[in-house]
Amino acid sequence: MSNSEDNLFEQSLKSNDTEERIDIWFYRPIGYRIAQLCALWGITPNAVTITSIFFGVGAGILFYYGDLWINIIGMLLLVFANSLDSADGQLARLTDNKSRFGRILDGFAGDFWFASIHIALCFRCMDQGWSAWIWVPGVLAGVSHVFQSAMADYYRNVHLYFIKGKAGSELDNSNDLQQELDKMSWKHDFFQKFVLNGYKNYTRLQENISPKLQDLLLIVKQKYADTMPAEFVSRFRILNRPLMKYTNIVQFNTRVLFLFLWLFIDQVWLYFFFDMFVLNPILIYMCRRQEQVSAICIQKLGQSVDEA
Repeated sequence: MSNSEDNLFEQSLKSNDTEERIDIWFYRPIGYRIAQLCALWGITPNAVTITSIFFGVGAGILFYYGDLWINIIGMLLLVFANSLDSADGQLARLTDNKSRFGRILDGFAGDFWFASIHIALCFRCMDQGWSAWIWVPGVLAGVSHVFQSAMADYYRNVHLYFIKGKAGSELDNSNDLQQELDKMSWKHDFFQKFVLNGYKNYTRLQENISPKLQDLLLIVKQKYADTMPAEFVSRFRILNRPLMKYTNIVQFNTRVLFLFLWLFIDQVWLYFFFDMFVLNPILIYMCRRQEQVSAICIQKLGQSVDEA
């Protein structure tokens, strides 16, 4: 890439702090090229997201079959779906066409992919002789995935909020969302209110799991009004940046690499147990460490107030 191309590529990224190496080396370059084509053809980020849903769900359906070559086609479809998922955000940043609805839609896209994958794998296991009880780990793994993705996404946006400010993050607050909902009418704004209400509940779930972080965000908002001093930002970044690797581990790349492994050896039931007994402990550790970082930052803020 030329220097101008490099600058545009960097502009299409959220932050090097929150980007995973596999994404930087593989998905983001592919997504950037797709985003460039979409910008040239006038295709919107939301249209790219919706397209990714079809490819991701199609991949899940192909994982039902026991034929490895069909599974490989499904793997390629899932990789392409994730490339589109990368491209929609990059396109939104390159064209400054960001919207809350686009963010909500983007979050639901992955849920559609993995819902189809879990359903397909449960039916596949039953065809291989498993009883209907396989749906128990299948559903529990699906619920685990929702929590893992929700908190990983939330912590990334919190990190972006602290290092880039409100404009550089997609961090939302359930109280603010409720105020917007109160201004809407079910009669005249049914679809918008339905979507925003679901998103508010999703945001509240994230907040309920991170009480100490909520205390920190409230103190920062009251003390700095979203304009934080460089010294505090630097301190938070040093403490919080190591936690970003855990948000990456419980997201797409790690789970998919192991999913592909289980497909290759035709032991797909392992995927459910990997989700529950490997990724969930990482989620718990990630949440505990984030709360500890928040507690340290609250203490530092208290000390700075006392010194002032």
